[in-house]
Amino acid sequence: MAKIASVDFEVLDAAGKNYLSWHVDLKFHLRAQGLLATISTPAPPAPATVTGNAVNNAEVATTVIVSDIDKAKAIIYIRRHIDRTLKAEYLTVEDPKELWTALEDRYKHQKDVILPRARYEWENLRLQDFKSVAEYNSALHNITSRLKLCGEEVSEERMLEKTYTSFHEKDAILMQQYRERKFKKYSELHSTLLMAEQNRELLLATHNLRPAGSAPLPEAHMFSSQKQKKKHKGKFNKGKAPKWQSRCPPQKNNPPQSSNSEGKKK
Repeated sequence: MAKIASVDFEVLDAAGKNYLSWHVDLKFHLRAQGLLATISTPAPPAPATVTGNAVNNAEVATTVIVSDIDKAKAIIYIRRHIDRTLKAEYLTVEDPKELWTALEDRYKHQKDVILPRARYEWENLRLQDFKSVAEYNSALHNITSRLKLCGEEVSEERMLEKTYTSFHEKDAILMQQYRERKFKKYSELHSTLLMAEQNRELLLATHNLRPAGSAPLPEAHMFSSQKQKKKHKGKFNKGKAPKWQSRCPPQKNNPPQSSNSEGKKK
């Protein structure tokens, strides 16, 4: 049985729904293998600067020459990470740059589909709709990643303001306290919210142990010690006399015996 080639990331779907994430993954892996030049468009050469009669060759952009071996490696790697249907459609394409451009032209409309949806989710994102700070943070980064893939930049100030304005109305004072701390990064606010959430859960757990103002329950070993004391006390009353009594037994007053009793004894 032929060995199936393993893939390093998700294969490009024939419908192109995962094209944006596939586009990023493929570029990273080709760069790691030193094959990014096989799909990159060469930059136009920079104008040469002349200093006197000498030309500054350091600022002149050199064209990267891609070997046929690197092209073959790149085309094999790209075909390994596309759907079987796409392999059949682009079977005759041998240049990785040509295949890369063809797929980009085919699925670039995905940005027009994903961007409006991501913007809608961003507008309706609220901290108060999530049970925990971790869930809100995950949803926030999911939306911002899609926005950035579509070319829309999301700044730290925008993320901070989004979080401030999505607090619950009963936490308005708390929100104002966070705003006055003037965080520069969203990660700082996120860490503070996580710490506050954990402290709140700890207070609730402590409060639920017993109602406020009530005395704590006695410990279990107190009952056992009391039972043992009662048990020993009962043994002391029902059993033998103490040692000090046994050592010094009480003297009984013998009644005077009559003459008749003395005769009987004789």
